[in-house]
Amino acid sequence: MDVQSLHEKFFELYTKKDQVCRTFFAPGRVNLIGEHTDYNGGYVFPCALQYGTYLAVRLNGSDQINFATTNFDQRCSVPAEGFARQDKKWVNYPLGVMDQLVKRGFQMKGMDLLFSGDVPNAAGLSSSASIEMVTAVAMNALYNMQLNMIDLIKIGQKAENEFVGVNCGIMDQFASGMGKTDHAVYLDCATLDYEQVPLVLGEYKIVISNTNKRRGLTDSKYNERRSECESSVESIARTEPVSFLGELTFSRFLDLQHLIPDETVRRRAHHVVSENQRVLDAVKALKESDLALFGEMMNASHDSLRDDYEVTGIELDTLVDEARKVEGVMGSRMTGAGFGGCTVSLVHKDAIDRFITEVGSAYHAKTGLKPDFYLGEVGDGAKEV
Repeated sequence: MDVQSLHEKFFELYTKKDQVCRTFFAPGRVNLIGEHTDYNGGYVFPCALQYGTYLAVRLNGSDQINFATTNFDQRCSVPAEGFARQDKKWVNYPLGVMDQLVKRGFQMKGMDLLFSGDVPNAAGLSSSASIEMVTAVAMNALYNMQLNMIDLIKIGQKAENEFVGVNCGIMDQFASGMGKTDHAVYLDCATLDYEQVPLVLGEYKIVISNTNKRRGLTDSKYNERRSECESSVESIARTEPVSFLGELTFSRFLDLQHLIPDETVRRRAHHVVSENQRVLDAVKALKESDLALFGEMMNASHDSLRDDYEVTGIELDTLVDEARKVEGVMGSRMTGAGFGGCTVSLVHKDAIDRFITEVGSAYHAKTGLKPDFYLGEVGDGAKEV
């Protein structure tokens, strides 16, 4: 992103060039492994991307907060207090963060804000979390709130839960806030204990493949899956004290799974607990430079999401199936909530061009859709730039 161009657009919209603005950035993320475990108190292993959301902002001395973005021809102005949900949906992400800050006793003043994002929209790479986190980091700096990053991450999650209305876990905001160049974040979502693990992939690269199938997280079966997981915990908890599936080892779950009467709900729980173990195994493999095992865990993760959790669909499955046919692919899986969005693959650097050509062609032939491909360069977390 050309920050100078962003500033030029800012002053074109808001004039008064003598009043300087400040600029902030927060990345999107890709989750390497650990899907649908975050809201189950389990482990995840995401990394921040070089793609993200930029925000140019300044106080304007009025009682109005003005929102604009370079991504859509949509502007919005709201009073600096008494926030309400807006018809322009993207505005609700920053508004939700401001609403949370007001609830914590901070006072918002009139501001001019210009957002600019290069996270592919609706791709499952957490454009929403990057908007929330860039807003949180900017407000923290602009008003000298002196909140730490963990506080800001929690605020971002609550904004999405309570204001936007998506019952997400904390992974997306955490990856955006705590990301580090050339590292992935090994996070225990129950305790928020984390480790920034060096992402040493040798001659392999992260390739993200976008199905370009439109999906809305709030309209998907995301909340249904959460409910099924909660139901499985209720069944097990009648015999063994447990609050989240993430508290169970895989071997202990196998001993207790008969307590879940519904076969579908049992499969949902099986995915979560087995996926939790796969994260542990994958992180260990990465630390031991065993990329082959890491790739095996990625493949097993997708198969479980397809068969037990049922959140893939023909588009994601086709991308993964075709990716696995390409020589030089170590592993491939869906990433994000599912029902569309993206896959993430480990691809040898010499095979990337062939991967894009062969997977793209086969995917288009089978689905009628044209995928997009991105190299997943791993970047820093939210900050002022």
